Amino acid sequence: MLTRVADRFSKLVERYLPDAFVIAVLMTLFVFIAGFFMKPSEPVELFKSFGDGLWVYLAFTMQMVLLLMTGMALASVPSVQLILEKLSSKAKTANQAYVLTFLVSSAAYYINWGLAVVVGAIIAREVGKRNQNAHFPLLVAAAYAPTALYTAGLSSSIGLTVATRGHFLEEVAGVIPTSETIFHPGTIAILIALVITMPIFIVLMAPKKGIISYVPPKAPKQESEQEVLITPAGKLERTPFLGIITGLIGIIYVIFEFVNGRDLDLNIINIAFLSLGLILHKSLVQYANAFKEAGSAISPIILQFPFYAGIIAVLGSSGLAESIINGMASIASKDTFDIFTYWAAGLVNILAPSGGGQWALQGPLQVPAGLQLGVDPAITAMAVGWGDAWTNLIQPFWALPILSVVGLHIRHIMGYCALLAIWVGIVTTVLMFFVY
Repeated sequence: MLTRVADRFSKLVERYLPDAFVIAVLMTLFVFIAGFFMKPSEPVELFKSFGDGLWVYLAFTMQMVLLLMTGMALASVPSVQLILEKLSSKAKTANQAYVLTFLVSSAAYYINWGLAVVVGAIIAREVGKRNQNAHFPLLVAAAYAPTALYTAGLSSSIGLTVATRGHFLEEVAGVIPTSETIFHPGTIAILIALVITMPIFIVLMAPKKGIISYVPPKAPKQESEQEVLITPAGKLERTPFLGIITGLIGIIYVIFEFVNGRDLDLNIINIAFLSLGLILHKSLVQYANAFKEAGSAISPIILQFPFYAGIIAVLGSSGLAESIINGMASIASKDTFDIFTYWAAGLVNILAPSGGGQWALQGPLQVPAGLQLGVDPAITAMAVGWGDAWTNLIQPFWALPILSVVGLHIRHIMGYCALLAIWVGIVTTVLMFFVY
């Protein structure tokens, strides 16, 4: 039954879902119209907040871009790719292909969501090559589905933000260690439950007919190494020595920071992945080329991030986000506050798909409301994080890099992701009531 539902829903989405950039523009217009009805006497303020908001999160955008690009560059190291290719050979049937793709991508998402984007793409591609009976759009959906788990991982944008000294809510919530957020027993329980149940749901959606197999693209022409290496400059560009030395400097810094008690944050993860990439790639030129390819894959994100930053600003200035958040918080008790926070975050994330940006918008409203009810700010932060991750499944923004790598359009996987979002929402809602 679920197979038929997934097939029909997927075909419906493929027919009517527009490009992700079109969705971003439509979201912008929707928020403007809704904001005008919220404050009809101050329309000029909406335009000003949108224009100012485009650049408010510029520093955060750069952190996210580097997080994504350093992760993708690290995953493109030949030795890492070889490991993924060997892993992909373990799947002998279509169902095993879906489960393996999900589990490998989940492990990568737990480590770093930037790394997971390309790991998921590579594992889906390699598994697809070896399993022509596997439906490739569902394989890619299985690779992207663990985006719903990232908030419990080591690159959780909200979990790391509140653990960073000097974060914007420090005076209200303090610096919250990761032991109270991403390593909280409740967070781990939800993570395990989703990792177990989501691949089962994916297998149940698998089509029995109309299978679309993986089709490899034409290989690009490779540069002639012999011609480049005849010059001293060419040899210098391709020596591994410079990358190893530079990378070791970064690794020593990371070790020094941890020894001195520093917790995980966005900057420390960026330095670690940048340094590892420099060490593991064979040369600076190879690393630069990997970075170039990563830049091409995330260019849609760079294009759309200012629009969503503007949307976040309009949501704030118009009072629309405050109405959504306060409306849900007003009917919550201490025991249900985290659940209503989760639902509110999921709704806001559809309009503003950025964990850090969403926390900047929702945190100042949600944390004080939770404190009044006696709710720990760490739990509030994780509830927002889970809500943000949940509706990433139906917000195409973060799927763009993986789709660019595998050569599919968002409409090819969104039908499956939307059904998964329903399941994730149910499981997380039920568990949050008991584990936080």
